[in-house]
Amino acid sequence: MQSLFSLTAGACVHWHDLPGQGIPIVFIHGLGCASSYEYPRVVMDPAFGRQRTILIDLPGYGFSDKPREYDYSIAHQAEVVIEVINDLQLSLCHLYGHSMGGSIAIEVAERLDDRVGKLLVSEPNFHSGGGIYSRLLVEKPEAEFISRIYDEILANHTSPWKGSAQNAAPWALWRGAKSLIDGASPSWMDTFLRLSCSRALVFGEHSLPDSDFQYVSDNDIPVAIVPDAGHSMSWENPSALAAVLHHLLNQ
Repeated sequence: MQSLFSLTAGACVHWHDLPGQGIPIVFIHGLGCASSYEYPRVVMDPAFGRQRTILIDLPGYGFSDKPREYDYSIAHQAEVVIEVINDLQLSLCHLYGHSMGGSIAIEVAERLDDRVGKLLVSEPNFHSGGGIYSRLLVEKPEAEFISRIYDEILANHTSPWKGSAQNAAPWALWRGAKSLIDGASPSWMDTFLRLSCSRALVFGEHSLPDSDFQYVSDNDIPVAIVPDAGHSMSWENPSALAAVLHHLLNQ
């Protein structure tokens, strides 16, 4: 893996730079996840093609450092992603972000402007208030989550998410969830709609119907559905997600 010392996080961030053709696409994972854990199966699928891919583990997750002093806000995680893109000297890239990573990707696209070719987001947090899981994580104070609730969640979890969550810092989970609940102004939806780059929204079939999906479609932004999958589409149907991303990147 490649790495740099992030001035934003005050820690080292690590990523895979997998060789391929065309404009590189940067993958940004969701809460409790890691791109190094979640996306190799997707980008190595024949349906994805031979696109160069950058799989970033955000600070607090995967192989990246997990500093206690960092706030893990969506805004600062976006700055870390930009640090990686600048370190790689990418004059143009595509972005794919899932869930929390979708919100981060929206902020990255806003700041990089014409350096982003296409922005693809799957089931992102578009609004303040967070999702059900984010709200569950911050029901108790951070200290109690770290000392007790984090271990209880892992002990009772059986999905593939447990594999990445047990390698995430509990303070990163709590603070990331809190940032999603706090939201942004303007909202991530408002920012997404006014971006000048090409955009698309992806949802798992089992997550529909959804009002945000319909609203984005009504605003003439392309939408796509991953069949036989819900929110955790990367491991529920990785081949289908690979095919959807390939189609959106090449249409």
